Amino acid sequence: MSSVRFTKDHEWIRAEGDSAICGITDYAQKALGDIVYVELPAIGKTFKQGEQAAVVESAKAASEVYAPVDGEVIAINDGLSSDPGKVNAAAQTDGWFFKLKLGNPTQLQSLMDEAAYQDYVKGLLEG
Repeated sequence: MSSVRFTKDHEWIRAEGDSAICGITDYAQKALGDIVYVELPAIGKTFKQGEQAAVVESAKAASEVYAPVDGEVIAINDGLSSDPGKVNAAAQTDGWFFKLKLGNPTQLQSLMDEAAYQDYVKGLLEG
């Protein structure tokens, strides 16, 4: 069974064994608007939790995408290069950014589960 976890910077991560798929949340893609470009990391690059791993650009702004946990990039979503709109259409499924080999799986526990993330977003919207 896989579980999705979330960061306060609006990234999601879904662990699958010793690896995990990462992307931005539906909330983030809605805030950005129409995505026009995605810069993905190189396969083999390693990141520490919180380091910039990718960039997403929309008609409104550019935004950094941070690594939710430590890990090494083992795959990227090449389809985003030719069709960055996939992020708008399906941010938390087909619009994923990269896959990490987990460097420290216990870091997942420090991230929010879906209920906590929804409460966090609700607080932002009310604030």
